[in-house]
Amino acid sequence: MNNQSFSNLDLETLDILRKAIEKMDSGFSYLQPAEKNPINNQLESVLLETAQRLQDNYPYFHPLYAGQMLKPPHPAARLAYMLAMWINPNNHALDGGKASSQMEKEAVREIAGMFGWDTYLGHLTGGGTMANLEALWVAGKINPDGIVLASDQAHYTHSRISSVLKLNYESIASDRLGRMDLNALQNRLERGGIGTVVVTIGTTATGSIDPLLDILKLRKKYGFRIHVDSAYGGYFKLAGNLSAQTAEIYEHIHEADSIVVDPHKHGLQPYGCGCILFKDPSVGRFYKHNSPYTYFSSSELHLGEISLECSRPGAAAVGLWATQKLLPLVKGGEFAKGLEAGREAALILWNKLYLDKRFITAFNPELDIIIWIFRAKKVSAASELAKKLFEEAEKEHLYLALANLPISLFDLPGDMEQDEETITCMRSVLMKPEHKDWVEQIWNIIDHASARLIK
Repeated sequence: MNNQSFSNLDLETLDILRKAIEKMDSGFSYLQPAEKNPINNQLESVLLETAQRLQDNYPYFHPLYAGQMLKPPHPAARLAYMLAMWINPNNHALDGGKASSQMEKEAVREIAGMFGWDTYLGHLTGGGTMANLEALWVAGKINPDGIVLASDQAHYTHSRISSVLKLNYESIASDRLGRMDLNALQNRLERGGIGTVVVTIGTTATGSIDPLLDILKLRKKYGFRIHVDSAYGGYFKLAGNLSAQTAEIYEHIHEADSIVVDPHKHGLQPYGCGCILFKDPSVGRFYKHNSPYTYFSSSELHLGEISLECSRPGAAAVGLWATQKLLPLVKGGEFAKGLEAGREAALILWNKLYLDKRFITAFNPELDIIIWIFRAKKVSAASELAKKLFEEAEKEHLYLALANLPISLFDLPGDMEQDEETITCMRSVLMKPEHKDWVEQIWNIIDHASARLIK
């Protein structure tokens, strides 16, 4: 096939982008044309060299990339983002991002509505790290001496952020399902001094869901704030094929004090696009500051007045708004079905691995992430096989990921020598809707590659 008849990268939508640029350009026809700088005659060669350099990447956009949390932006997001770049708005003050600021407010309102919040304070951020930082910053303002707790499977950003904010941080052990251990949590709460408990809805390693319902009960007794870090798993609120237990947890996320979700993960957006939401809008008082030159074009709330970040890309808001306009955040909709397809792919692959005696799987996946190990005489030997499978699979253009996790997450056979406390396991994030149609091919490559390792 030639490049005109087939391409792995989306080229067909470029005509739509050109039409959109012409449409946007027509809105400024009242301006006297300004002389444009001539195009540097080296631009094409530099851009082609850039394209050559970018070939040195894994094919993150393809279904055979089933490793890390990398999901291609939807064409609507990509095109709208590029469209906005012709203006390059800044969503700090309305002066710099008049239309895009309003689009951000509308897009964030829909995300908040997904969680059941009509009254809230929220905005987009550069990613989940910055969103979580704002959540813990507010928590620290409310209770400066309160200790932050998160599970040992929570994202490492929470301990790092706490250090930056000069907040005391402690880690709580997780159980064999990768969730915060309730007994360990309650024992720590009994000793007092806790200001915030971070509840992870979709850990980055295993996709595990912390027991929010039980933690909500503990809050009634011990009076701490609950911050839900659903940077990865938040959008699964819309999925219709979760387990009953997991689905019930999602129905109570609205009881948290703050929520983080990353549109640049399951929200089909380019990097970086995170979102922070606070249940109590009055926390906006902590952001109060004076600026002598930015907040005078409108009496409306400027997004920079409720954000720790100053300059922020308006293009990110435009991309998100366009995507949600095309794919509304509703159960049963096209967007929700994409989440369901990825989860179904994970369940199919997990079941194949579970039934194959060469492998030992961890718990049944709650979202779309699965981890598994080789059955071997020693934990160390299983780790070595995992590393070799990673390399063997890549030879057939299947790209997996590796993770070093506690052996307690796996039900190891009695004759497997536990010569190490952690084990290197295979990890697959099946977050693309297309993974459902490719899961058989993914399994076949795993099967063939493993057969070459175990003879």
